[in-house]
Amino acid sequence: MAYKITSQCISCKLCLSVCPTGAIKVVDGIHWIDSELCTNCVGSIHTVPQCKAGCPTAHGCVKQPSDYWEGWFANYNRVLAKLTNKQDYWETWRNTYSHKFSEQLQKHQVVV
Repeated sequence: MAYKITSQCISCKLCLSVCPTGAIKVVDGIHWIDSELCTNCVGSIHTVPQCKAGCPTAHGCVKQPSDYWEGWFANYNRVLAKLTNKQDYWETWRNTYSHKFSEQLQKHQVVV
C-alpha cells in the first residue's frame, strides 16, 4: 500500500530529502508519491515510512488504501476517534439536547 500526500501538506519539502526511493515528486507545485516507486520503506534500514516520520504536520502523508471500503473505514475510524476522544462527549451531548427537547416539549404542552 503506497502513501499519498494530502491537502494538509505545507510544501516544506522535507519528504523529498528523506525518501530512500525518490518516490516523492513535485509537479506544478503539487507534491505526490509515485506508487510504482513507493515501497513503504520495506527492505530498507528504516522501520517506518520516512515520508510519514518526517512530516511536520503528521497528516500530510498518509497511507493510501488499496480499495474503496478500506479507505472508507479508515476515514470513519479516524473521525470516530476524534469524536470519542473527548471525555464524556456523548453524555454531555445527550444531556444538553434532551434538556432542550424537554423544554420545548413543555412549552408546546402549555400552549395546547
